[in-house]
Amino acid sequence: MRLGELVLLIETWADVICPWCYIGKRNLQAALLVFETNDSITVSHRAFRLDPMATGSRSALEMLGERFGLTQARTMMEQVSAVAAGVGLAFRLEDTLTGSTLDAHRILLWAQAQGEAQQLLEVFQHAYFEQAQSLFDHENLIDLAFVAGFSRDEVRSLLEGEAFVSEVESDQAMAASLGATGVPFFVIDGKYGISGAQPPEMILKTLAQANS
Repeated sequence: MRLGELVLLIETWADVICPWCYIGKRNLQAALLVFETNDSITVSHRAFRLDPMATGSRSALEMLGERFGLTQARTMMEQVSAVAAGVGLAFRLEDTLTGSTLDAHRILLWAQAQGEAQQLLEVFQHAYFEQAQSLFDHENLIDLAFVAGFSRDEVRSLLEGEAFVSEVESDQAMAASLGATGVPFFVIDGKYGISGAQPPEMILKTLAQANS
């Protein structure tokens, strides 16, 4: 979507506990560092929950172990961590929890309404993947939002209500309507899609196409 041919909009569907989304974000950032355009670039977060039915929290390793066996689960985590290391991220996947990300997305969309979601997303992802912090309890979400510069009281008030629940659900439905069955999923200028954590070179090609 262009606004007077001045803004290149990149919508990014992602879950805060999706390792490939963090890797994909790093690849996007690397591409943008070398992408030359006269347009300003806006990166917009779109909510996507890998498991919309999740409640509470539990060990991510335990969850994957039940699906694939512990040996395979550890191998999968090691493989993803190796890819992450290649883009400068030090994952601690075996120490992470998994659960409902509804509240984390609510805070992100609230922050985005104020034009400040990307720094908060980085704080959430860094805390989760590299420090194995929980994104599933209100107090830790409030603490992390405070680190990103937001008021503890405002975030607490948000979490105590139902604000931005419908927006999270709308983003998920929009992803489905676009044919996205997983994340990360990027849409550039409302018409050019990139699925998965593609390398910077692939992202650059799509950016150039969108900007031509």
